[in-house]
Amino acid sequence: MLSDNKILKINNKSDKPDNIVFRDNDIMEKCIKVESKLPKFMKDYFIYLKGSVAVSTRYAYLEDIHFFCNYLVEMQELTSAQNTSEITLEEFNNIKSRDVNLFLGDYCSRYYKHTEKNTLIYENNNRALARKKSSISTLFKFLYRNEQIDNNITDGFNPIKLPKPQPDAIKRLEIDEVARMLDSVENGEGLTEKEKVYWKKTKLRDKAILALFVTYGLRLNELRELNISSFNFSRGEFKIYRKRGKEVLMPINHTCETVVKDYIYNERPESESLPEDTKDALFLSLQKKRLTPKAIRQLVKKYTSISMDTSRSNGYSPHKLRATAATSLIQTGFSIYDVQNLLDHDNVTTTQLYAAHKKNVKRDIVNNFEWVNDDKYEDIKEIESEISDNLDL
Repeated sequence: MLSDNKILKINNKSDKPDNIVFRDNDIMEKCIKVESKLPKFMKDYFIYLKGSVAVSTRYAYLEDIHFFCNYLVEMQELTSAQNTSEITLEEFNNIKSRDVNLFLGDYCSRYYKHTEKNTLIYENNNRALARKKSSISTLFKFLYRNEQIDNNITDGFNPIKLPKPQPDAIKRLEIDEVARMLDSVENGEGLTEKEKVYWKKTKLRDKAILALFVTYGLRLNELRELNISSFNFSRGEFKIYRKRGKEVLMPINHTCETVVKDYIYNERPESESLPEDTKDALFLSLQKKRLTPKAIRQLVKKYTSISMDTSRSNGYSPHKLRATAATSLIQTGFSIYDVQNLLDHDNVTTTQLYAAHKKNVKRDIVNNFEWVNDDKYEDIKEIESEISDNLDL
């Protein structure tokens, strides 16, 4: 682990930009801190996680396992340890499926934390419980395969039912709402007087951000980590770094090239005037720092609320613009496999949820093949009307 009083410098010989390397290193440091609080017999498992999952997933798993170990210490029924690092392998070997089921089904669904001033109530929905179950399952399966515990108890874990995704419940902007959103960032319509003060200084930046979101369906961090050097305008492409460290080249269309260049040339501060760590960062705050995830969420929420004529609190998140990009592409006629590739979905069934939004697709198809002229159609409708009138008599 790095000393807190030393300046971090990276000798980067990879193709990844420094900001991606720093970001991953920051998460790795968090992983090491959590590992130091866990029992030493889990060391082999820590090594397994390093090579098998993305660094962000590794951190999430470790946090969930530390939470489970805290529970064991708090309950004092399955361990005599006074802190999580003192839990023994023998005590872990004695844990049964029922113990984990009680943790997930009884304790995790609602638990309390007491502070000097308050008692905080925490609740987990089934999706959160399923993630904790997955984290704990990987640990017990590994310890069994690694011959550290006698039995694979994960087969006895209770199933956790997740709500089936409903296509009609997917929130996204309609095409006309996207147009209103981009118009509002162009002319400031719908903004309060206070918001307009900042809008005048950031409208080119905000327009570029929104255009990239709705065109490519980028994830928040994929957009946030963009650099000026990510773009090769002469080749008509830009580079993004996806989950699990995947490096992907994306073609840039005329619209996005225009709005990004407009921002760089006419609004973004000159790189020479910026601190070393933000010289290459594309999207900057007014404080000349890389935009935070919170700032991007607030930006998107503001403009989507204007486009839908609703309150700021009911505006959409960046992920809803990802859904907007997916449904728009499918409604335009692209296959789900094309959209899956663009959005980096692991499973095409995720993309199929967006395809369900293509209303009346069969009707749209057959309406393109009208073999009888309109006059003949009107004659038939007139005959039908006469028949209906006679029947009424």
